[in-house]
Order: sequence, then C-alpha cells, then structure tokens
Amino acid sequence: MSSVEDPKSSVEDPMSSVKVPVGAAPSAAASASTPPPAPVRPGLAARTWRTVRSSRPAVIGLAIVAVHVVVALLAPLLTPYHPTTGDASHALLGPSADHWAGTDQYGRDVLTRVLYGGRYALGVSVTATLITIALGTVLGCAAALRGGWLDDVVMRVLDAVLSIPAILVLLVIVTALGTGSSVIVLAIAVVCVPQVVRVVRGAALGVVPQDYVTAARARGESTWAILRREVLPNISDVVCVEFAMRASWVVLLISSLSFLGFGADPPTPDWGLMVSENRTAITVVPMASLAPIIGLATMVVGLNLAADGLSKAWGVDRIREGV
Repeated sequence: MSSVEDPKSSVEDPMSSVKVPVGAAPSAAASASTPPPAPVRPGLAARTWRTVRSSRPAVIGLAIVAVHVVVALLAPLLTPYHPTTGDASHALLGPSADHWAGTDQYGRDVLTRVLYGGRYALGVSVTATLITIALGTVLGCAAALRGGWLDDVVMRVLDAVLSIPAILVLLVIVTALGTGSSVIVLAIAVVCVPQVVRVVRGAALGVVPQDYVTAARARGESTWAILRREVLPNISDVVCVEFAMRASWVVLLISSLSFLGFGADPPTPDWGLMVSENRTAITVVPMASLAPIIGLATMVVGLNLAADGLSKAWGVDRIREGV
C-alpha cells in the first residue's frame, strides 16, 4: 500500500518551493530574506562629543572658552575689589602685589574689570547668538522647504541687508533706539541673521530632495513638523559650527560698539569700553588697555578654533564653500 502523506505535516514555502516542517526552525533562505534591523544613529550630543575628541583644534578652542566661562562665573571669588568702584588716590598705578594688572584712571582694579568684563561679553554674546541662530535656522529651512516665491522674496531681502556694511547698520539701529543690552541684541540679530539664513538654507537644500522628506510630505505633515523631525536633525552639525563661528563675530561686534561709545554704558565692565577709556593713558599704564585686549583676543581665538575643528571633523567646509 502507498503511504498517505499527512497534509498538516509540511507547509510549502511559496518563495522557495521547499517544504518546511511545521514547528521547525526557519531555513537559511528564509532568514536571509529577512532584512537586518536598521542601525541606531547616535544622538547629537554623543556625535558632538566624539567629534570634539577627534579634533585637537576643537579641544583646544573649547578648553579656552571653558576657562573664560569658569573665570567669569567665579569672578566675585577671584578678586576682592568691586568692578565699578574706584579710589582716586590709587589711580594709574602699575602692576603690584595688590593690583596685579594695575589700576585705571579712576582707580579701579584692571584685573577685576577684565574678569567681570568676561561676564558681560559672554552674557550678551551668547544671548544675541542664540537668537540669531534660531531665527536664521527657521528662516533658512523654511525658504529651502517651501521654495518658490517665498525663497525668492527671503533671499532678495537678505541680499539687500547684506549689501550694507554691518557696522553701519549697527550704528544706525543703536543711534535710533539708544544703548542697552536689549538694543544691542536686536542690532546683532538684524546684522547676522541674513548670513545664518544663507548658510542654513544651503545645507537644507541638500536635505530637502531626500526620500524621507518626500515621504513626510506625502503623509501630509506640516512644514514645521518636517523641519523639526526631518531637516534639523540632518543639518545639526552645520548649525553647531555656525553657532561657534557666529559667536566670535558677535563678541567682536559688541566690543567694537562699546569702543565707539555705542555699546555698554560707563561704568559697565566691558572690554571694548575699557580699551576706549584707557587708550589715552596707554603709555602710562599699558596693562589697562592690554588686559582687556588679551581677554577679547583669547576668547575669539578659542571660538574660532572650536568652529574650525568642528567644521573639519564634520566636513562642513564643503557646505559652507558652496553657499
């Protein structure tokens, strides 16, 4: 008698035409047809830390900036003097054990004013840079995503603003609205946002044609959702480098305004204002002018080293040159 095969004892695989016993482990062919799980991409913080460690200029630059931040925060503990209170009987003194960098024409300790000047420079610069980067990133991504007439209008307006010298725009705004931290932040934003928009737009234009952005549009997601979920995570390296680079320019612009008399109001401890106040006595007490210049120079060098190191490690130079 011929044996009768139990129909439940095997199942035919329609893809390979191979009978696979019920309950048996999947064959190698079936396992090969299953795609491997997608690799998990590390977060921005992890990628940034790994990039910083691999770039010596970035490490040196961030270390210099970190020293400035720590010194500015610990300024009240590092000096016994007040930054705005002076003693006329101790004016124009050279470096000594009591005053390591001497005193200015009003008898104020120079080193104390330099330490507190870092607080003002960091506070105003970071605030202005954050606002500038936020506005520039949103406008740049929106122009790249929407395209068409919006892109044309935004870029033409920015070209008109960029055609005017930055220092002239700053002086006009400060002259019209007066001095003060809020006015300086507004003036810096007006001057620097167009430059940030151009850089971010150039980076976003390389992301917009990608399949994941097309799929998000097909799902009917809003422009803000696409910007936040699809575009920003893929240009975060460009934004970080732009922040570091823009911060160095902002520090210089703020100090320039103070030197010209349109920035911090006396007796605010500001590096640019200190150079302006003590330049007439530079032959008598040179440290009164050199000390704030050294503070300003080291901070700008640190920010530039950090920006250059990150841009080379992330390969952002190519994107910036193509904008």
